[in-house]
Amino acid sequence: MPSAATKLYADDVSLLVVLLDTNPFFWSTSTLPFSKFLSHVLSFLNSILLLNQINQIVVIATGCNSCDYIYDSSLSTNPGIEKGKLPALCSELLKKLEDFVTRDEQLNKQQSQSLPPTTTSSLLSGSLSMALCYIQRVFRSGPLQPHPRILCVQGSSDGPEQYVAIMNSIFSAQRSMVPIDSCYIGSNNSAFLQQASYITGGVYQKPQQLDGLFQYLSTVFATDLHSRTFLQLPKSVGVDFRASCFCHKKTIDMGYICSVCLSIFCKHHKKCSTCGSVFGQAQSDVASASNLKRKTPET
Repeated sequence: MPSAATKLYADDVSLLVVLLDTNPFFWSTSTLPFSKFLSHVLSFLNSILLLNQINQIVVIATGCNSCDYIYDSSLSTNPGIEKGKLPALCSELLKKLEDFVTRDEQLNKQQSQSLPPTTTSSLLSGSLSMALCYIQRVFRSGPLQPHPRILCVQGSSDGPEQYVAIMNSIFSAQRSMVPIDSCYIGSNNSAFLQQASYITGGVYQKPQQLDGLFQYLSTVFATDLHSRTFLQLPKSVGVDFRASCFCHKKTIDMGYICSVCLSIFCKHHKKCSTCGSVFGQAQSDVASASNLKRKTPET
């Protein structure tokens, strides 16, 4: 059982790790300009800091080929607001975000010269891993710990090739009791983020009016974990639990499952490419991909 001081500190303080989608393929076709999107997000981040002066915010940019930390309120040199100048949060975040977008575009050009682009999705698996690593570092920093949570503000479509890495991050967050909130602003729903919020006990929301994005963020995702026990927040309806096959990285409804490591394949194979087990037709189990989460082994 936590001590009284730790419990009070955790109830009053939040550690919010925000994953921002900076994928140029998505924003070039989005009805919401990226500049307006940033204004909504910055207003939301400022409101989190105003709720409690000890609240901590970490922002991770998610690009096509890389992801990086672009803001950490605990490292801010001037958290106050100077007269006639932008808040430190805005100036520091925007500067690092501009540098990150430039680096990610250069990396994308270098890769496109050698290989043609195969996907337009963002590197969500990498940003989730970075967020969980940061939270684990906070857990080990001392006895007084804020309530951590992850907020994914995503617009890009799911990348089936990231299925294994994303599911590993989801189950790691579940084991660490870190909820993953999802604000999806794309045209269709995200199966990955639906599963992430459902499994970890977070909130999944798809705003209907992108012009009112700040209202969605402030009313749904601004509440800390202690206050959520007293509120009626949106619940996921019709979560898509379909998996991606390990052979072609495609989303499937039915597939073959290796009875040893539970790898998923869209076609029958004589040998598992993951663990190397040799099996025949009778030894590979055919199952609905929507039930695969129930067969995930404890690690």
